[in-house]
Amino acid sequence: MIVHLPANLSQDIVNELAKLTKAIVIKKPEYYVFVTSSSVKELPQVLAPFAINEWIMKSDMQLSSRDYFNGVRKINIGDTYIGGDCKNTLMIAGPCSIEDEEQIDTICQMLVKLGVKVLRAGCFKPRTSPYTFRGLGIDGLKLLDKMRKKYGVKIATEVRDATHVDAVIQYADIVQIGAKSMYDHSLLTACGQSDKIVILKRGFGTTLQEFVNCADFILSQGNDNVILCERGIRTFETYTRFTLDLCGVAWLKKHCNLPVILDPSHAMGYDYGVPDLARACVAMGVDGLLIESHPNPKCALSDAAQQLNCNQFTDMYNSLLPIANAVGRNIV
Repeated sequence: MIVHLPANLSQDIVNELAKLTKAIVIKKPEYYVFVTSSSVKELPQVLAPFAINEWIMKSDMQLSSRDYFNGVRKINIGDTYIGGDCKNTLMIAGPCSIEDEEQIDTICQMLVKLGVKVLRAGCFKPRTSPYTFRGLGIDGLKLLDKMRKKYGVKIATEVRDATHVDAVIQYADIVQIGAKSMYDHSLLTACGQSDKIVILKRGFGTTLQEFVNCADFILSQGNDNVILCERGIRTFETYTRFTLDLCGVAWLKKHCNLPVILDPSHAMGYDYGVPDLARACVAMGVDGLLIESHPNPKCALSDAAQQLNCNQFTDMYNSLLPIANAVGRNIV
């Protein structure tokens, strides 16, 4: 259950009510938000004298549910935004990993020329094998900061674990919690206690309920700037890396109040299929795309097979524009 209480209540009263109801409390300028378990189906008597509004929830997908807020939350990203009443589809692009300054500068030039406003690149990589490249770490964050200052782009990068979450939050405009880290409550809590935009990627073996519940962990800490990212789930199919769950995306758009973006690069796993999947995603009217691109993918230190070179990315980007226009959206 979610209950709004007046913002002018004393802190002592708020603390006592939270203790009695075992509620999570979020302070907003206009009101307090009390969130209890969804198993609570009647307004607690101790809250009744103070309640402004109340919502009985079907499940613990609460703060992220359209039963609570019937729309898509608006998230500002630089001089543009997604969600709200706009029809923007945000392009977020760049290499899987930042490898050196020449590589990231080359990609950044290409993206800025096309009008892409958000550069993504990994600095701390959660790899399957311990013997593969795991990122430049802090040095990578400093290079991303240099690109931001040089080209005016926003930067998105992944946080792998709690050892460097503060550094990523400090440097990044958008913090990505990857599929392998989706259940890490220390990351969810730290990102929830910041005001940074958070991209939460769906785990490859995660149900939609579990996925959105992890988003609620971030929201319940007070950070409303959460974006969901579908990046493919593991199925019986072995000829693609994962299976992009567009059915799940349709469900999220219907039931969830958070912007939804898609990552066709990780879903497909091979460059030849990424443009077609990207076009399908745009046709669905999603809030954004996450696409991997590298100056020379064959030499990439991670995810070489799925990254588009500059020509491939440019051709794909230009092909998305008329599709977006046909469904009443803008690529930004």
